[in-house]
Amino acid sequence: MEVVGLIAGLGRMPIEVARAARQGGRRVVAVGLRGLTEASLAEEVENLVWVHVGEVEPMMACFRDAGAGTLVMAGKVPKTFLWEQPELVKPDARALRALSGLADRKDDSLLGAFADLLVEEGFSLLGQVELAPALLAEVGTLGCVQPGPAELADIAFGWPIAKAIGALDVGQTVVVKGRAILALEAVEGTDAAVERGCALGEPGASVVKVAKPAQDMRFDVPTIGLATLQVLVDCGAKALAVEAGKTVMLERKALLALADRHGIAVVGFTDGMLEAGEGEV
Repeated sequence: MEVVGLIAGLGRMPIEVARAARQGGRRVVAVGLRGLTEASLAEEVENLVWVHVGEVEPMMACFRDAGAGTLVMAGKVPKTFLWEQPELVKPDARALRALSGLADRKDDSLLGAFADLLVEEGFSLLGQVELAPALLAEVGTLGCVQPGPAELADIAFGWPIAKAIGALDVGQTVVVKGRAILALEAVEGTDAAVERGCALGEPGASVVKVAKPAQDMRFDVPTIGLATLQVLVDCGAKALAVEAGKTVMLERKALLALADRHGIAVVGFTDGMLEAGEGEV
């Protein structure tokens, strides 16, 4: 039976990926990051070893000992973690060497260096959702609430702007109302950007979350879950548009039920739909 190594970050995504891998007939061993990974992941994997963020050598040793030549990264490592809990960040010599040649500290640069290191060491790195493709949002209205003309207009307006900041590796989410950008996501993350943007105007904003134009599906795949949807509820937002086929939806049933109860449209779009000016989903 194939053994898959799971590098688990923040949130429920590692749990969902581990569960899907096991259902697909694979054994799963995981490395959890102290201060980030949910302890309940242990119930979904054969073995869970804990390391600090930046401890690369013990991580690779764990996977080699288990015979896991194929790895998958799941769950975020928020950049804010690096300065909010510095005592839990302990890069070893191997990690420091990988980072020493970077020209910047963008997400793609940091995660790309880590991914390249694993590949150089002989591991095969899967895309984050290759083991759980059912987590991806599909095209169309995903709940029971249809977006109105105002929401569709705001989504179409915000989409290329979200793509532009994604291309710069700044963020992937924008908050829009009345064809005005209320917030652009940066290092604070999606939820904080939504709170900041919605605080600037009356209720009724639309939130647009996209993949980067050159999204590396091995890491940092756009993800929404119950926590993000609850922020939209609390802020009085009216629509959440995500990029179909490239955005992970966690706890989908509960997420859509919450959206329906509060009259929030959750829809999956693609670049082609927006470019064609499609006004119905």
